[in-house]
Amino acid sequence: MIDFQLDIRSGVPPYVQLVQQVRHALRLGLLSPGDQLPTVKEVVAKLAINPNTVLKAYRELEHEGLVSPRPGLGTFVTRSLADDSLPAHEPLRRDLLRWLDSAHRAGLDAENIEALFMTTFRATVRVPR
Repeated sequence: MIDFQLDIRSGVPPYVQLVQQVRHALRLGLLSPGDQLPTVKEVVAKLAINPNTVLKAYRELEHEGLVSPRPGLGTFVTRSLADDSLPAHEPLRRDLLRWLDSAHRAGLDAENIEALFMTTFRATVRVPR
């Protein structure tokens, strides 16, 4: 089951953060078709957010065809976003963890690590036209 987190400093609306986290979990194979998302009540209790925020996120995911509500049962994943690159993820994740550990040992805090990563990422990723 997914464990939602919110970053109130990000400037990204909470419902969008929930949607993004589900999409990421689907891409990484952490959620699969048939898996149940946490109930609205569970998310509200954990994150102390308005139930309408969670409902909005779940409706967005439903609109995208990624989840489906089952009355009285909950909301379930209907399709995956994982692709053929999934087997390559784990070795890359280990490399990234080593890099993050090196960044911490070098004295970088979370904001500096994120800034370094994102500027490097944006400089190297080519956007399809």
